Amino acid sequence: MSLETLLAALADGEFHSGDELGGVLGVSRTAVWKQLKKVEELGLPLNSIKGKGYCIEGGLDLLSAPVITEGIASDVSALISHLDVRGVIASTNAVAMEKAVQGITGYICTAEQQTAGRGRRGRVWASPYASNLYLSVVWEFGGGAASLEGLSLAVGVAVVDALEKSGLSGAELKWPNDVLYQGRKLAGVLLEMTGDPAGRCHVVIGIGLNVSMPASIYIDQPWIDVRSISEPAASRNQLLIAILNELMLLLSTFEGQGFSAYQERWQALDAFAGAEVAMSLANDTIVGKAVGVDTTGAIMIETSAGMCRFNGGEVSLRATG
Repeated sequence: MSLETLLAALADGEFHSGDELGGVLGVSRTAVWKQLKKVEELGLPLNSIKGKGYCIEGGLDLLSAPVITEGIASDVSALISHLDVRGVIASTNAVAMEKAVQGITGYICTAEQQTAGRGRRGRVWASPYASNLYLSVVWEFGGGAASLEGLSLAVGVAVVDALEKSGLSGAELKWPNDVLYQGRKLAGVLLEMTGDPAGRCHVVIGIGLNVSMPASIYIDQPWIDVRSISEPAASRNQLLIAILNELMLLLSTFEGQGFSAYQERWQALDAFAGAEVAMSLANDTIVGKAVGVDTTGAIMIETSAGMCRFNGGEVSLRATG
């Protein structure tokens, strides 16, 4: 707990003396120094000046369970069984999957940092401390895999809607589960299922949103963050509240409505609408024009050989123009 208390004290971006921090933590200056080394190990920009003390340059935008809970709409709050705000963990999806296997629904896990966060196709999701949003939600469905058709696309719509309500407009969607801004990745969605593929199952909906990515972080694709787009930007707590307010209502109604309720909105946000694209499969590449998605969320590509549909799996879509 000492490290979390120390980070909360340094979150204002101001200088604090060693004696002051020792008083806050109730420990000696030597113990403070040990905790400060842990701050540096998190990759945070800790600055020290003799006679002034220590500060984290720029401060920290820390997650707060009370702030998040206070901001969630009452009808959404009724859908949440537990909001779990963590510090440093391996993966919010991994923690959420443990709850899913236990049959729990409405569980939400978010964290300041992931050490083993994953994106689609096993890619590493860069997760610097207190910089972005890492969120996983567990939800129960009664109809198995068939009831989940198009869910990842609908979740993308919910994320874009939440961003718009937070003052960020212009985000688009790339099939099947990326949120883009001017062609660069802003957020991603990852779904994992456990249970009966033909009956009652639990799904973990993982969302990663770039909020304030340090320039030093290496990512192997073009990316952008909220702070680069929207100034002043909403806080991480505000963004998380907005996403939960959209996402939980979507989950509570999706099995009854299906993706068809979101198809038109998704089409309006389609980053590749009408573009020449290449769909890379395991042993083949399909080239044609992207013409949107059908009521199941399958992407439709018009080729010289006719219309092709793809429902997901190990595929990759890119523009060729």
